[in-house]
Amino acid sequence: MDTIEFPCGRSVIEAVLPHRDPFVWVTRVMECAPGDSIVAELDVEVGLPLFAGHFPGHPVLPGVIIMEALAQAASFCILVGRGAEGSVGFLTGIDRAKFRRQVQPGDTVRLEARIVKSSSRMCVAEVEASVEGVLCASATQKYVLDTPSSARC
Repeated sequence: MDTIEFPCGRSVIEAVLPHRDPFVWVTRVMECAPGDSIVAELDVEVGLPLFAGHFPGHPVLPGVIIMEALAQAASFCILVGRGAEGSVGFLTGIDRAKFRRQVQPGDTVRLEARIVKSSSRMCVAEVEASVEGVLCASATQKYVLDTPSSARC
């Protein structure tokens, strides 16, 4: 991919990540030091179907979706840093996950990741999600990089 200018939106995100609707959890990338760090955002749409069941009358974005959004943002950073667009960053571990604030419909979640370890196939990132400056979730995430043709169960 040619040089990416930040901020960037959905078309660039989909050119780098393999995810598609309904499982793209990054709305825009605000800034990125490829292979090093990223700041992205997720606009939590009010009409998401998952809110009908999580929880009726008190909609909350599930913590697993917040972790997935953070993993997608970190994977974007890693893939762009390696010029490996089209590869897949499989989430292989989440350590020290903490959830501090609920994310609700209409929120914009700031997704931040700092790559702390990177080898040919394994990467580790420190990640944080926040809304309006208030920490929602944090963790250390691990990823294995693979190409779609070599992906296995």
